[in-house]
Amino acid sequence: MSRNVTAAVTRAERSDFSVEQLTLQDPRADEVLVRFTASGLCHTDLEVLAGRLPTPRPVVAGHEGVGVVEAVGPSVVGFAPGDKVVASLDSCGSCRNCMAGQPAYCPQHGALNFAACRSDGTVGLADADGRPVHDHFFGQSSFANWGLAHQRGLVRVDADLDDAILAPLGCGVVTGAGAVWNALRVRPGGTVAVFGVGAVGLSSVMAAGAAGAAQIIAVDVHPERLALAQELGATDIVDASLADSVREILSLTSGEGVDYSVECTGRPEVMANAVEALAALGTAGILGVAGLDADVRANAFELLKGRTVIGSVMGHQSPGALIPRILDLHRRGRFPLERLVRTYPLADINAAVADSRAGKTIKAVLTHTH
Repeated sequence: MSRNVTAAVTRAERSDFSVEQLTLQDPRADEVLVRFTASGLCHTDLEVLAGRLPTPRPVVAGHEGVGVVEAVGPSVVGFAPGDKVVASLDSCGSCRNCMAGQPAYCPQHGALNFAACRSDGTVGLADADGRPVHDHFFGQSSFANWGLAHQRGLVRVDADLDDAILAPLGCGVVTGAGAVWNALRVRPGGTVAVFGVGAVGLSSVMAAGAAGAAQIIAVDVHPERLALAQELGATDIVDASLADSVREILSLTSGEGVDYSVECTGRPEVMANAVEALAALGTAGILGVAGLDADVRANAFELLKGRTVIGSVMGHQSPGALIPRILDLHRRGRFPLERLVRTYPLADINAAVADSRAGKTIKAVLTHTH
């Protein structure tokens, strides 16, 4: 059995997304059929579109999905039809990192999330000519109005929550907030610099405020994003298109540098700035997705000041633990996710990409029809 789905397909011969009608298989024993209602557009999806990540094409990307469980395979436990869910990353569920609540660092992370197929190499989608289209991207492929997911990557949420607000929780929001809380462990009274205040960076700004940081410096090249960062808790802003960001941060911190820096751009030169802006004993969190051959450069002598550089993905904690924490803050008005989001119908995905690249949209969320 199969069903018709509408999906945005990434094809090697195209530089944009192709919205197509595909067919989707019924869920296997360990799969969950999700009727996706929305999906966030993330920088990682654009890297797949550009062919810079090891994901085969044609593929349906999308890894910030939200929707409703339609059916479950007989071996699935903990979910039932009608459950509202946020879809996040997939993991093996049994390695030591998964068992320790760190599924993002599962040894099978690459195979389960970027290979865009089942563990046996099969896929659940086919195009109008009957040719396979890769799916199971991050265990969901939510740039489609229906998809096959795994229970390990799903988080049940309250039915009354806005789908457009929930979608970015699958990756971008938890990545930024979780890095601040779990990787950097920002302490009350600390000083923080956030390089790049898109959805990940603004989530870092809000998380730093919730953690009690005394000074939060937002760095970007888009004035409107810097203005929003101030509204969401940044105490200072630096327009990196007009001034040297490291010099400005040192000036704002009496020459000492910051206790914590968060790099969200994926640009190696900005990663170097995030390290250079640290105070003695400071820690830089590298969150941005760069090319597979990108290097982070740091002055070896300056590292002897007790500086730490740490990479962090997906919030450095299980999404099942992080997402409820963020939603609790959101309900109390302390994490206004709605300020980041602009919605587009899936048919307008390429307009969403253009607006995101131009800095006009902070977090594009694609909405699905059925």
